[in-house]
Amino acid sequence: MDKNKLIEDNNRKRKELTEENRKYYEDMLIYLRVSYKKSEQETEEILTEMLDHLLEAQAEGRSAEDVFGTQPKQYADEIIGELPKIATKETTGLITMGMLYFLAASTLLTGVIDMIAFYLFDQGDSVKVIHTGSFALKAIIAIVLVFLFAYAVIQYIRWSCFKKIKRVTEFIGAWLFGCLVFLVFLLIYYVMPAFGPVVEFPVYVSLLVGGVLGILGWLIRKRI
Repeated sequence: MDKNKLIEDNNRKRKELTEENRKYYEDMLIYLRVSYKKSEQETEEILTEMLDHLLEAQAEGRSAEDVFGTQPKQYADEIIGELPKIATKETTGLITMGMLYFLAASTLLTGVIDMIAFYLFDQGDSVKVIHTGSFALKAIIAIVLVFLFAYAVIQYIRWSCFKKIKRVTEFIGAWLFGCLVFLVFLLIYYVMPAFGPVVEFPVYVSLLVGGVLGILGWLIRKRI
């Protein structure tokens, strides 16, 4: 069965679990899903098998701990060790998709802001001027920072699974870390001098470029 169908079935079946069993199982589900070096298809198949097994046990009056033990993280690590690694082609596709989506979002946002500033508030210019050298370097730095942020978030999620941490604390921590990364990028953005050949184009071109990048990212996602 396709991984997307497996995810849909999993979401539906989890509603049948008791609150205690659902909390136990969902911690394992998150822990397994963020193991990004493993095959998504195989991961979803094993999660479905685990859920079906738990539902059968629950109908017999047994708990998740009775089925999977009192050390869920250790059990999940054993499962991860048996899952096949993600293919190099799939890894490349995911990285490319992430880069395209990020560039599409940032380009579209920049275009919208520039158009609103010019056409509604008579600020800025209808022509966008960029220095290709500094622009390319800033884009590379931004992509690296985003991937580092995503990696840190994934590692934190893995660490926080099976722990009783207040959601408010998690939100504040993630918000502060995100602000720090953003401030680092802003510092680099404004401190870095402009260099390289100059390119000029109408501000609405940013929307067209962002749309094309988004479509390319979507096409790659469909092929993964």
